[in-house]
Amino acid sequence: MPRTLLIPEYEEEFTLVAGEELVTGPAFWYLHLCLWQEDPDDLLERYDADPADIDALYERLTDEEAWPLIRVPFGGGHTAVAAYRNFPEDSGVDWFVHHPEWGRLGHLGQMDGHDRGPGLSWRELTAIAAAVPEGADGLTDPAERLLVLLPMLGDADTPPEAARVVAAALAECGIPEDHAVDLAGRILDDGFSSLPRWEVREGSPVPVCADDGSPRTIPLAKGITPAQERSLAEALMGSL
Repeated sequence: MPRTLLIPEYEEEFTLVAGEELVTGPAFWYLHLCLWQEDPDDLLERYDADPADIDALYERLTDEEAWPLIRVPFGGGHTAVAAYRNFPEDSGVDWFVHHPEWGRLGHLGQMDGHDRGPGLSWRELTAIAAAVPEGADGLTDPAERLLVLLPMLGDADTPPEAARVVAAALAECGIPEDHAVDLAGRILDDGFSSLPRWEVREGSPVPVCADDGSPRTIPLAKGITPAQERSLAEALMGSL
């Protein structure tokens, strides 16, 4: 039975459950990374996935009674979350950063047909993926952590080796190598295509995004204390 989670800043009326147990095998990654780009039937044909695995997992991920949250804890007590939002008339995936002392969320973006993002620079994505806290409650495998947050990537300074890094992570997570290379290229090509710049502006150490479609045109979790902003900025850069 999945463990119930409490994040009142996100949702109080519906049940939230720990969803890390769902992050197993290719079926999850095909759905999590491609669901908003391709029909599930196209996924089956393109990647020779198991229809039974895809169907069973899709039912779990879209459960209106128990919304799965996949947590990526990182430095300073912060947790990045991919939340499967399953309102009957409004489903999708929300990404945000949570800290128990904030009293608010830091919104990264969403995928639901009305996408908002990007929510992470390449440096932030890779720093969070690598920063596994001791005794972390959530995903601890760096490859899984990278891929869970990958849909939020959008950065003009994404390096040429990003496709190799993503393909290697996919292969580590069970995607056949030839499919991993193809899938990595498709994800990076089909992501937030404006390729915005990220910069630190006067007034906050937390980087902001130049793309108007991103929630991060203002500092993440705006309104937290200066000390909390410094801690967040350091954690996003991998300094904690």
